[in-house]
Parts: sequence; structure tokens; C-alpha cells
Amino acid sequence: MIKYKTEEEIAIMREGGKIHARILKEVAKKVKSGVKTDALNTYAEGLIDEAGGTASFLGYQPYDAKKPYPASLCVSINEEIVHGIPNDGGGRILFEGDIVTLDLGLTYKGLITDAAITVPVGKIDKRAEELMRATKEALDKGINAMRLHGHIGDIGDAIMQVAIKYGFGVVEGLSGHGVGYSVHEEPYVPNKANRGEGPELKEGLVIAIEPMFSLGSRDIKKLSDGYTFITRDKSLSAHFEHTVAMGYDGKIEILTK
Repeated sequence: MIKYKTEEEIAIMREGGKIHARILKEVAKKVKSGVKTDALNTYAEGLIDEAGGTASFLGYQPYDAKKPYPASLCVSINEEIVHGIPNDGGGRILFEGDIVTLDLGLTYKGLITDAAITVPVGKIDKRAEELMRATKEALDKGINAMRLHGHIGDIGDAIMQVAIKYGFGVVEGLSGHGVGYSVHEEPYVPNKANRGEGPELKEGLVIAIEPMFSLGSRDIKKLSDGYTFITRDKSLSAHFEHTVAMGYDGKIEILTK
């Protein structure tokens, strides 16, 4: 069942979303060759504490996971699509030419926002740049496709059309979702859909829209850590995400911008 948010709750999420955006921006500045992923996680935790929030992902355990997630920030490198564990074994070192996704869930005054960005480590090749640019464009197009009394499928169709335009793969089996009271709520927000399909977009709906594209295979594989998903052919992937609300004035608002 979809859990719609009140105007007051959306106002809190707006406040938390601004903090969320600032934290991601500051962590992204630390992404450089030679930096360890564990250091990014530690830095994010400090910023979250200073802002009076808590990390939504830390200790979160999805229904199909054998253990709680052990970090505050997901850091996914190159072929890793989502949920990379930054502090596993002390973390991994970033190298020139990598692309890195930073995915953060922030709980502020009891409500959760979710956002992600993919950033380069130094100079990256042209195809990686195109992949990142297209995935960010898909997020923008997906958000712009939202209309009061439209449908969830309108978002997925807009995202899919961007992938087709650039010739990239839409990662299968991973999607956006409702958010606010929990990290993952209904509705399911696919990145590949037909216009007019799915639940109606109503006032108070808050969702995380998160296109994930790859240079190659659309198929995914979960690693032995129980969380990290990679492209099956180990091709590069990119991921961008915003928490978006359908306001009671009928307007769309990006809460994590």
C-alpha cells in the first residue's frame, strides 16, 4: 500500500533534503585518486552527525539480506551498480579513471530521503562521460514526466527513451521506490515501463527516482557480500537519484536538489 505524506511531512523532508544534497556534494569533493572508500564513509558520517540527522542505511536489513548493511554510505565503483560496501576490509582505493556512485539515505526528524550521484575520479574516458551524462539526463527526464494524475509508468518510459537515444542498457531488476517512513516503500518505480501503466500520481506521493544505465549488459549479479550488485559482464554503470514529491498544489518538487 502506498503511504502518502502530509504537507507537514513533506516540509520536513524538504528541510532534510537540502541537508542531504549538501552532504553528497561535500563527499563528492573528496573523491580523488588514492582516497579509500572507508574515508568517504567516515566523512559522510561526520557530516550527518553535525546536521542532526542519522544514516538511514546503517543497520538497515532488507527482507532478503542475511545481515544488516554495515555502513552509512553506499560507494559503488565502475561495474558496481548499487550498494557497494565502503568499509569492507578497510575499504578500496580509488584510481584515476574510475567512476564512483555515492548513494546516501538520510533520516531527519524521523523521515527519510534518498539520493545518489555518480562522479569521476580525475580524468575519465569519453564513453564513461557519456554514460554519466545520459544517466543524469534520464533522471531529469523522469522527473519532468511526472504530472498530477499521471502514472508511474510515465517515469519509466521517459527514462527508457533516454537509454534508447544513447544506446545504453537499462539495468534490469533494480528500480526506484517510495520513501519517507521507510527506506523502501511502495510504489515500485521501474526504469523501463509504458506510459499510462502503474499507480496514479497523487498529492502526497513521495518517491525516489533512480535510473541506472550500463555500457553493456542489462543483467546483474549480486556479490558474495550480500549487497553489492554489479553488471554481469562487468561493464561500467552509472546511477543518479533524487527524492521527489507530488505537492498538494499539484506541482512536482525535487526534495534532494
